[in-house]
Amino acid sequence: MTTAAAAGNLLVLVLVALTPALAYLAWVRKGERYRAEGWGPLLSGFAYGAIFATLAAGFLEIVVLAAGSSLAQRFPGPEFLFLKKGSTAAAFFLVLVLAPFIEEALKASGVVGRRASLRQLADGPVLGAAVGLGFGFFETFLYGLGAFLTGGLVAGLALILIRSVSSVLLHGSSTGMFGYGYARSRFRLPGAGSGSYYLLAVAMHASFNALASLPILLALFGFGGVETLVGSFVGLLAAIAFAIGAIEHVRTVVQTASYPALLRGGPGRAPPPR
Repeated sequence: MTTAAAAGNLLVLVLVALTPALAYLAWVRKGERYRAEGWGPLLSGFAYGAIFATLAAGFLEIVVLAAGSSLAQRFPGPEFLFLKKGSTAAAFFLVLVLAPFIEEALKASGVVGRRASLRQLADGPVLGAAVGLGFGFFETFLYGLGAFLTGGLVAGLALILIRSVSSVLLHGSSTGMFGYGYARSRFRLPGAGSGSYYLLAVAMHASFNALASLPILLALFGFGGVETLVGSFVGLLAAIAFAIGAIEHVRTVVQTASYPALLRGGPGRAPPPR
């Protein structure tokens, strides 16, 4: 493959991964009825999620797993089996516990770092969705790049498209819900706030990963090839349905939270519609 062809394929992978994420962001943002969050903070949050949060999460997960593996080797008892490198228990610990807590925390930091742009309650879930979708875009691109390097362009594009209707939506939704909780705290509204919504984001992330890992769970409990194949199909459909339902819920939250009484500065006259 020539350098020009490789560069062209790389550009295709980037565009195919980026376009759906930005389209989802525009759709969520359109749910704001008054003074929609500006594109400047949203694109800044998107870039933060794509570059910093994604790379930092990968680094931290590697460090924690390496430290855990070292601990499991030093203390080989069953209580540390979930940290043993290469074990099925360690794989599930990563996708069901470690990744949700670390990734949601790093994405949440992107929302907190842009708190000055929150002018109304609805800005919170929109900003959260921007950070999460950025994370989902770049993570999906990296997975697609890996598939491209091992299986060619079609394999890379297929994986990106599947993740674009599943993982990307999940990341946007979970951080969108954290953004809603954080905005509630910023506006001092009664009820659950940042901490509770962070745990909700973690639970959403872990639930999605559990659905996507269904074939591995079936194999772990001794089911055969046919059951595992069916489980792969069912798990994928369930994960996609979960992600689509989650992003639709976030947009509903944006719509219902869009009212002028919670504009920065307190109650007042409604701004003109967009």
